[in-house]
Amino acid sequence: MRDRFEGRRSPAGAVMALAGAMAVMAVTASPASANFSACVANLRDAAAKAGISRAVVSRALDISAPDEKVLRLSKVQPEFKTPIWDYLGFLVDDQRVADGQAMMRRYDSVLRAAERQFGVDRHVIAAVWGVETDFGREAGDSFLPHALATLVCEGGRRRDFWRGELIAALKLVDRGDLELNKLYGSWAGAFGQTQFIPSTYQRLAVDFDGDGRRDLVSSVPDALGSTANYLKRAGWRTGEPWMIEVKVPAGYSGPTGRRNRAAIADWSRRGVTRADGRPLTGGGEAGLLLPAGGRGPGFLVFRNFDAIYSYNQAESYALAISHLADRLAGYPPLRTPWPTDDPGLTRAQRLHLQKLLLAKGYAIGDADGKIGPVTRDAIMDVERQLGMQQTGRAGTKVYRALGGR
Repeated sequence: MRDRFEGRRSPAGAVMALAGAMAVMAVTASPASANFSACVANLRDAAAKAGISRAVVSRALDISAPDEKVLRLSKVQPEFKTPIWDYLGFLVDDQRVADGQAMMRRYDSVLRAAERQFGVDRHVIAAVWGVETDFGREAGDSFLPHALATLVCEGGRRRDFWRGELIAALKLVDRGDLELNKLYGSWAGAFGQTQFIPSTYQRLAVDFDGDGRRDLVSSVPDALGSTANYLKRAGWRTGEPWMIEVKVPAGYSGPTGRRNRAAIADWSRRGVTRADGRPLTGGGEAGLLLPAGGRGPGFLVFRNFDAIYSYNQAESYALAISHLADRLAGYPPLRTPWPTDDPGLTRAQRLHLQKLLLAKGYAIGDADGKIGPVTRDAIMDVERQLGMQQTGRAGTKVYRALGGR
């Protein structure tokens, strides 16, 4: 999954400023850069051999140097690990719930049509849209042909994969689904309202507005219908649940894990109850997730959770989608608090935190609510001055210490 805290939609993550600069310098000086133009020429030939028109190829690959932002994000691994309560606090806050419910009202007929045709719950479809691009607001700003050519010619890993995604992206333009100037997305090639990679777009995108084109960038109906089609193909079971918040008994030491499924009756016998205290009922099999241990929220997750998981293959991501879907359907926030005395911040609080840092004289750039390496450095300096543990986290303690409420 893209890092939701660095701006987009990155699937890659936080990069320390000094390390990023060093990576760019190293790449600029590398022998591979001298061969970039030759590599791009080979890509043009490969695209032409794949049947893509010369006009599309020449316009898409009229590039002479690698995209340094893509190289920086692909080569430098993040050093900051996000606690689960920060991750969900950012992705499932009251603002996103309210925005999502408004968008569901606006596109009610589309969502209901997708639910009828593909059997996928409309709240889950909307939740994917919300988590992936904040309902279309943050779809990414990397030009895909440039980004993917950079990854092929300079990335060093998975060259065949990136080459295939580049060819797939150009075929979408060549067949008329998209205009070339719409091929903007994440550095890793995902794009559109719900962030499909080009090969997945080719296989699973649908024309849900009936205009003869599959445009997941500008057509919300196409994007929502295609997301529903993806989840159906991933194994979604109509009418079945995806997740239930639960509590485990004190000192629980029984089985856990998404794949370690058992019948609901078995979980009940182990002392697992719903988070509101009611006993577990119903059929089907589920696995138990305890992302913060037995003292935090627990979740029974069903096969439909696995379909959501396949979208990005991270349990934290699937938990965010599942919880946002519940909130969009009218269910309350998590009933069990996270086991921390320093909870994460909502997007509004993150924005306010940055404004407080700016008021203190920290040169962190414009306040945008996205906590990147520069903001984390500033937070660490505040923590140092206050005698706090230096974490760089945008947490409640440092926020309140700066005057936030």
